[in-house]
Amino acid sequence: MALLEIRNLSVGFETSTGRFHAVKGIDLDVHPREVLAVVGESGSGKSVAMLAAMGLLPKTAIIQADVMRFDGRDLLTMPDAQRREIIGRDISMIFQEPIASLNPCFTVGYQIEEVLRAHLNMGARARRARAIELFRAVGIPDPEGRLASYPHQMSGGQCQRVMIAMAIACKPKLLIADEPTTALDVTIQKQILDLLMTLQEDTGMGMIMITHDMGVVAETADRVVVMYKGRKMEEAGVLDIFESPSHPYTRALLSALPELATGDRLPTVSDFIDTQALAEGA
Repeated sequence: MALLEIRNLSVGFETSTGRFHAVKGIDLDVHPREVLAVVGESGSGKSVAMLAAMGLLPKTAIIQADVMRFDGRDLLTMPDAQRREIIGRDISMIFQEPIASLNPCFTVGYQIEEVLRAHLNMGARARRARAIELFRAVGIPDPEGRLASYPHQMSGGQCQRVMIAMAIACKPKLLIADEPTTALDVTIQKQILDLLMTLQEDTGMGMIMITHDMGVVAETADRVVVMYKGRKMEEAGVLDIFESPSHPYTRALLSALPELATGDRLPTVSDFIDTQALAEGA
């Protein structure tokens, strides 16, 4: 049975010029112990689709779906109180821009302990012990001392490790990692990806890796969903995506990788396909 099952999900927002459709009728499944990469260029609807599943979009969002089920439970009909119990505990998310995602007014230790208090009802001593254990697990040096640090006192890589510690604090069944390495330099990116994959293998949780980086996809994913303009273009195993992509957009996306570039100009997807026609025909 799929851990997360989504059928015909659409997300729209009302604007001054009419309704804007950010996600248009996508299907998605992720299973325990599986890493699903959701890939596409910026604005393709990757993050919006996952935020809709978590119930974290603003009330102005218009969300429609035939099925949205987590671990056998219907997220569409579930009362808000029950959904709040699941989000952050059984489903957690690592957001983009770790420094911006942490509250600058509170220490990182307080913010992690607040997750443990809210979802697991731990006492103060148990919360502190668990926070130290989590910091140690994600490779933060001097975990006892670092609990008293504020986000601005830590590097971008350390803040991302704090976000990962917070996300895994309640041992979630599903972890959604939204561009977890975007704001980090190359060496730290590798460390964070290795950490995430080690945690995923050790805990057996399912993972959705949202990214536009095909290198990250190649290193982490079991299956890949390719999105463009809010629609799913293709879904396949990671080897099939790289060796024999079936959709023209996927082939164009791979052909536009900088490492494959020749000549004086970096290629773009529109060099290989008519993206306007693709958007209008999708």
